[in-house]
Amino acid sequence: MASQVTSVISRPLPLFAAATILRVAMLLYGLWQDANSPLKYTDIDYLVFTDAARFTFSTTAGSPYTRETYRYTPLLAWLLYPTTRQGAFWFSFGKALFAAADLLAGYLIILVLQGPYVRMSADRACKYASIWLLNPMVATISTRGSSEGLLGVLVMALLWAVLEKRVALAGVLLGLGVHFKIYPFIYAPAIVWWMDAERMGRRTETKDRKGKEVQRPGVLDSVLAFVTPERITLALVSLATFLGLNLIMYALYGMPFITHTFLHHVSRIDHRHNFSPYNILLYLTSAYPSSAPLRIESVAFLPQLLLSTVLIPLAGAKEDLPTTMLAQTFAFVTFNKVCTSQYFLWYMVFLPLYLPNSSLLRSPRLGLVALALWVATQGLWLQQAYNLEFLGLSTFVPGLWAASLAFFLVNCWILGIIVGDMGRSPELQIKKQS
Repeated sequence: MASQVTSVISRPLPLFAAATILRVAMLLYGLWQDANSPLKYTDIDYLVFTDAARFTFSTTAGSPYTRETYRYTPLLAWLLYPTTRQGAFWFSFGKALFAAADLLAGYLIILVLQGPYVRMSADRACKYASIWLLNPMVATISTRGSSEGLLGVLVMALLWAVLEKRVALAGVLLGLGVHFKIYPFIYAPAIVWWMDAERMGRRTETKDRKGKEVQRPGVLDSVLAFVTPERITLALVSLATFLGLNLIMYALYGMPFITHTFLHHVSRIDHRHNFSPYNILLYLTSAYPSSAPLRIESVAFLPQLLLSTVLIPLAGAKEDLPTTMLAQTFAFVTFNKVCTSQYFLWYMVFLPLYLPNSSLLRSPRLGLVALALWVATQGLWLQQAYNLEFLGLSTFVPGLWAASLAFFLVNCWILGIIVGDMGRSPELQIKKQS
């Protein structure tokens, strides 16, 4: 049995066939559950997406923001145009698209693992990619109608382009990713810090012609050395892509585009289906709005951004870019004031790149404990949320709040493990051996 499983996950064709079958089966099951159960399989967000697509194409002046709670780029509504047609087949088009994005993200994971940065064999790369491709949580979230698989493609394509030193392409993908969903902007500092002159193929002289050590450069020289052509190209292309898309959308949809796609996320107080320890506070804020100039929903992002855009990139980007991007994403999701199951996919796409050299695999006991605690505290929160939302029991305090804190603390511990592993990249190991 074990040999048969190994045979499936170590070759591309059987692996992607199994991943496709898994998603097709879940799509079909979802249709059955939606038709026969009061508890629907389809995510409520998917109904928002498809409604927005209908509003967009219903008239020549249609807008996706006519649909309340649509907080996304119009590009997503445009992609779901086929769902405006009648019938269950067309209604499921978006789910199939998101599931296909999962598969494409898996293919990009294999490209990164086999690329010059990791240099992994094809069969081993497939085995690690199966962590994403055959993950039931990933498949469930996409086939329920969550669009996070599209972000998985954009982020993994961005990482591949950076590691392959395709700077202009990386800039386009970074600008598109930030337009599509704001959070990929956190990768910009890590990529810029990683993209130094030596790594991009430009030699930095440490000795003069006589073999003597070159005098250490001053502050101005260091600043000028930091501003390399590759960094300038990345900044200009990504900014042009981001601003160009935003200007087009603003010209088409006006201020509602800015308000719902960007400004909403600064002051949002979503408290339902939220694993964050801010959950109860946001619930109270929604019931009793504050008139204070500085409100918790507007400043909660400060520790989150300090970790994910400053401290973690500076600590690890030059040594291990993929693990640094995982740590950034993990910190961003853990400290976010709104944390839902869909957000877990943001960091899970990096796991196949991190695990080969991680403490979690070198010490199986540590890995099993981390996984068990992550699942158990998440399950504890879900049990409290079920009692609240389905049984009508008041579990806010201490149940739901304590479960949120437990899940948060476990995630902080796991984040510490990931940060501690940032110096164990394949690239760094090769340098130490040479």
